[in-house]
Amino acid sequence: MKLYELSPAAGSVKDVKRVGRGHGSGNGKTAGKGHKGQNARSGGGVRPGFEGGQMPMSRRIPKRGFNNIFAVKYSTVNVSDLENFVDGTVVDAELLKASGLVKKTANGGIKILGNGELSKNLTVKAQAFSASAKEKIEKAGGKAEVM
Repeated sequence: MKLYELSPAAGSVKDVKRVGRGHGSGNGKTAGKGHKGQNARSGGGVRPGFEGGQMPMSRRIPKRGFNNIFAVKYSTVNVSDLENFVDGTVVDAELLKASGLVKKTANGGIKILGNGELSKNLTVKAQAFSASAKEKIEKAGGKAEVM
């Protein structure tokens, strides 16, 4: 099979109906727009989200709370999760991703939280640390480096 022999499956691709392009287009007098009415006019039709005067979905659904668009969101990892690593390891974002502790880094990066205990000597590199996490890492003989 050659590249020029490739074609889509029969019936899977339809030609676009070019509406309002005169008699020669094969769509007849009204050009596929029907007789009169809002949608037959040039520029006719309703705006996106308009539901014919019915209260639109965007206004029917209850809205609660506040979403701060300037808030810094972190992907969080607990100190107890770092116990899996070997002594002397440098723990950074790539290693946490590879080990599956973090799926993807949020816009603020990674924050280490102080839940659990740590007995290993680790150098942890992250964007933020809670006070208790920093204390536990240093107490175990490691280093908490803010990137």
